[in-house]
Amino acid sequence: MAKCEEAIGVLPVPSFVLDTVCGQLQDHRTLVSEVNCYGEKKTVVESAGSRLTELSRKEDCDVVHNLIMTVHDRYRKLHQRATERGRTLEDVKKNAKQFSESWRLLVDWMTEVEQTLDTHKEIAVDHEEIKLQLTEQKDFQKLLRSKRPMYEATLKSGRGLHERSQSAQDRQHLENLLSELRDSWDTISGKSMERQHKLEEALLFSGRFTDALQALNDWLYRAEPQLAEDVPVGGEKDMVNNLIDKHKVFQKELGKRAGCIRTLKRSVRDLTRSSTADAHWLQEQMDELEARWEDVCKLSVSKQARLEAALQQAEKFDRLVHSFLEHLAEAERVLRYGVIPEEEEALLAFRKQHEESITSLRSQEMELESIRCLNEEILSSCHPDSIITLKSWISVTKTRYEEVQTWAQQQGQRIQASLSALEAEREKLQRLLDWISSAEEALNLRDQEPPAESIEHNQELIAQHMVFMEELNRKLPEVEHATKSCKEKLIPKQQASPCRKALTKRRTTLKLQPTVIPLPLENLDPQTPQLCQLVSHWQKLWLLALARQGRLEQHEQGLQEVTGTTYCHRCVSSSSLVSLSIASKPDINYSLYSVNVICR
Repeated sequence: MAKCEEAIGVLPVPSFVLDTVCGQLQDHRTLVSEVNCYGEKKTVVESAGSRLTELSRKEDCDVVHNLIMTVHDRYRKLHQRATERGRTLEDVKKNAKQFSESWRLLVDWMTEVEQTLDTHKEIAVDHEEIKLQLTEQKDFQKLLRSKRPMYEATLKSGRGLHERSQSAQDRQHLENLLSELRDSWDTISGKSMERQHKLEEALLFSGRFTDALQALNDWLYRAEPQLAEDVPVGGEKDMVNNLIDKHKVFQKELGKRAGCIRTLKRSVRDLTRSSTADAHWLQEQMDELEARWEDVCKLSVSKQARLEAALQQAEKFDRLVHSFLEHLAEAERVLRYGVIPEEEEALLAFRKQHEESITSLRSQEMELESIRCLNEEILSSCHPDSIITLKSWISVTKTRYEEVQTWAQQQGQRIQASLSALEAEREKLQRLLDWISSAEEALNLRDQEPPAESIEHNQELIAQHMVFMEELNRKLPEVEHATKSCKEKLIPKQQASPCRKALTKRRTTLKLQPTVIPLPLENLDPQTPQLCQLVSHWQKLWLLALARQGRLEQHEQGLQEVTGTTYCHRCVSSSSLVSLSIASKPDINYSLYSVNVICR
C-alpha cells in the first residue's frame, strides 16, 4: 500500500483539457483496480489476525490488534483518496466535455458562415436588388444574434475552466481556444457589419434617399431602446463583460454609420437648395434623423460610462466573495480537521489558537455584511440574467459562513470538554493524593505508639491493620484508573520477575526464603508531575504498610515465644497484602505456595 499511497501523492492535478482528463481517468481506473486488490489482501490479513489473537497472550493480542487497525485505517484512507480523485476527475471531464462540444459546434458553424460571407454576391447596382440583399443581410444578423447566447455561455464556461485550472499548460490551451472562439466571432460579426454598411451605402448612392433615410432610421429606432438610461447594466463580472463586448460591437457599427450620415447629409443639402415640397419634406426627415443620431451617440457614451462603473462594482464583488470564501476555507481546515491535543499545555495553546480563529471569524462577519450591501446595490440596477447568479452567491457565502461558525462552536465545545475532563482528572488525582497523605500520616502516628504488651492487644492492632489493608485494596482500582494513561516501561522478556526467581529457588532448594512481593505500579512510566507524585506516594504508602505488617508480626512472634502461644494471624493479614500487590500486577501468576510460605 505504501507504493500505492506514494503513487496517489504524486499524481498530477486533474486536467481541464478533455483528451488529457480522459487519459487521467483511464489511469485512475487502473489504480482503483489495484486498490481493490489491496482490499482483498486486507480481508485476508484481518482473518489471519483474528485467528492469531485467539492463540496469543494478551500483550501479543494488543500488538496484533494495533497492526490490524493500522492496516485498516491506511486502506480506508487510501480508498477514500482514490474515490475522491475519481469523483473530481468525473466532474472535470463533464465540464470539459460540455465546453469542448459547445466550442466545436460554434467554431464549425462560424467557419461555415465565414465561407458563406466570403462567397456572397457582389453589391448590386439596381435599387431593388440592393433592397433584396439588404433584407437577406438583416435575416442573417437575426441568426447571428440568436447564436450570441450560446457564444456567451461557451465563453463563460471556458473562463470558468481557465480560472479553476492549476496547470500552466492547460491554462494556455484553454486561452488559445477562447481566443480562437472570440476571433472567429469577431471576424464574422465584422464581415456582417461591413456588408450591411456597404449595402446601405449602395442604397444611398443609388439615388433613393428616402430608402436610405428609412434604413438608418430603422437602425436607430432599434438601437435607442437598448441604450436607454433605465436599461440595467449591473451584474456579475462575466455578464458585465459580455455587455461590454456587445456595446463595443455596437460602437463599431455606430462609427461605420457615421460616414453614411455625413454622406446623406451632404446629398440632402444639395437637394434642398430647390424650393420643392419634396425637398422640404426631405430636409425635415434629415433633421429628425440628425436629432436621433445625436441622442443615440450621447446614450452610447452614457452607457459606456455605466458599463465601466458596473464592471468596477462587479470586479469588487468578485474579489470580496472569493477572498471571503478563501478565508473561510482556511478557517475550516483548522476548525474541522484540527486534532485536539491531550496534554494540558498543548491543549491550552490550542485553545488560544482557537480563540484567534474565532476573532478572525468575527471579522469575516463584517466582510459578509459588506458583500451583502454591495450585492443589494448591484441588484438595484442588475441585468435580469444576473439576478439568479448574484442571489446564489449571497446564499453560498451565508451558508459557508454558518457552516464554519458551526464547526467553530463544535470545536470550542470539544476543547472545553477536554479542559473540563483534565480538571476533573486533576481534582480526582488531588483527592487520591490527599487520601494517601492522610493514610500515610495515620500509619506514622500508629508506628509512634508503644508496642502491645499482650497478644490480645497485638492481635487487635493486626485486625486494625487488616481493616486498613482492605481500605487500601478498595482504593487500588481508583489509583489504577487514574494511572491508566501512563505508558508502560519496556522490560526485556529474558529478565524473570524477582518473585518468580524466589519461587523457583525455593522449589529447587526447598529452603525457606523471604517472599519478594512486587512493587505496585512499578512498570508504569508517568508523563506528568502529578501522576509521578501519585505513583511514588502510593508505592511509599504500600511500603509503609508492608513495614508495619512486618513489625506487628515480629512483635507477635516475640510475644508467642514468651507466652508459648501458637496462634497466628499472619496467614490472613499477609495474604491481604499479597492480594493487594497481585491486583496491581494481574499478569503475574502467583501460586498459593507463596502465600503459605508467608503464613509459615
